[in-house]
Amino acid sequence: MRVNLDNNKLDTRRLRYFMQVLDSGSVRGAAGVLDMDPSAVSRAVSLLEQECGTALIERRGRGVAPTDAGQLLATYLRRQQSEKQTLLAQMDSIRKVESGHIDIMAGEGYIDWLMKKSVCRFMRAHPKITVGLDVGSTDQIVQAIVEERTHVGVLFKPPKDERLRSHHSHAQPIQTLVLRTHPLVQLNRPLRLADLLPYPGATLHRSFGVRQHIEAAEVSEGVRLNVALATTSFDAVGHFVAAGLGYALVSRLSMTVTDAAKVIALPMKNALLSRGRTHVITRQGRTLSPAAQELLRIIVSDMKPPVGPAR
Repeated sequence: MRVNLDNNKLDTRRLRYFMQVLDSGSVRGAAGVLDMDPSAVSRAVSLLEQECGTALIERRGRGVAPTDAGQLLATYLRRQQSEKQTLLAQMDSIRKVESGHIDIMAGEGYIDWLMKKSVCRFMRAHPKITVGLDVGSTDQIVQAIVEERTHVGVLFKPPKDERLRSHHSHAQPIQTLVLRTHPLVQLNRPLRLADLLPYPGATLHRSFGVRQHIEAAEVSEGVRLNVALATTSFDAVGHFVAAGLGYALVSRLSMTVTDAAKVIALPMKNALLSRGRTHVITRQGRTLSPAAQELLRIIVSDMKPPVGPAR
């Protein structure tokens, strides 16, 4: 027989009285626990049976026992209570930054820095919290943040967008990376983009903020650089320079060069290339979990001090 479990129709007090009758084994025992008149408890159970459309308890000697329908209802209510307790415990753990999951997306060049600093430090302190760390271009990171597929983004110069909230930014000038033996080193001054024209260069695809910044500088100086390698891989750019194939225009923080001792970063004269900034962003108006807020706080804190040579 079907039992109606519509919570809008089943009175929660009657459900509680019903469960107390089962737990006590009798109406009189339940009345004693509830500090009620036995007749009131019996009437409440009768009304509940009317709501369910079937008998829920039957007399067994001096006590009562659930009918098949009553057993179904009792199982459902106990499961519901258990799930509620589990939910409250999980929410309490999240509130205390003890469990949960956080998604981060960052430019490839920031991954090494994040893992050496903020992410590893956070995960050591909160071992029950899982972290998803994805690599993306500027456009991909912004889209993931806006669509709330990731909690925190770390990227170079995001576009102006009212849906984004920047929690921290710091200067991240674009420089020219070359081998120390490259002819550009001999100029011994900040470089103009025109100085790079005789040489092949490497940079990132247009979906990256760095490349968009470089193209704006090209327009301002009226030049078009000789880009021999355009890639989505920071490692590929680093290998290009280390192999002596040419220069790379990048923000230094974002680069991991295979043989850093042989590579030097040369400053650029164009003011546009000095205005780039690294940002830590979230979705404007999104309420982050306490765990995500804590990791965000750590990332921002770690980024405030100098993080290494200007890049």
